[in-house]
Amino acid sequence: MTLRIAIASDHAALELKAALVAWLGTQGYSVEDLGPHGTDSVDYPDYGFALAEHLAGGGADYGIALCGSGIGISIAVNRHPACRCALVSEPLSARLARDHNDANVIAMGARLTGLDMAKACIEAFLAQDFGGDRHARRVEKLGRVLG
Repeated sequence: MTLRIAIASDHAALELKAALVAWLGTQGYSVEDLGPHGTDSVDYPDYGFALAEHLAGGGADYGIALCGSGIGISIAVNRHPACRCALVSEPLSARLARDHNDANVIAMGARLTGLDMAKACIEAFLAQDFGGDRHARRVEKLGRVLG
């Protein structure tokens, strides 16, 4: 089965997003670009939440969220209870996000992460399965409010 990847960004990450969409297609993934598709300034919360809704609705298996730093859009995605978005900057953090946290979205900053590093992060993220075991208990807690 072909993995379905949804990707969204803000205007600051438009160039990185376009390059990743093209590359992911050559890697055999089904890719849905949720925007934006122009250079006008946009608000990352709108695109982060659209990505989260798309995943929650079953439209994709995993997501990639991009903005200038990766921070704002990762916060936006994590507002949705169906998503666990990890801000990553290198392959080890991307792998651990899947292995330990069962992340279904990774976020990166276009002003901080070059194309080759972004590709390496995505490869590590998509190649890793959730480790389960002791991590499952912790991930379950992420899905509920702790008081």
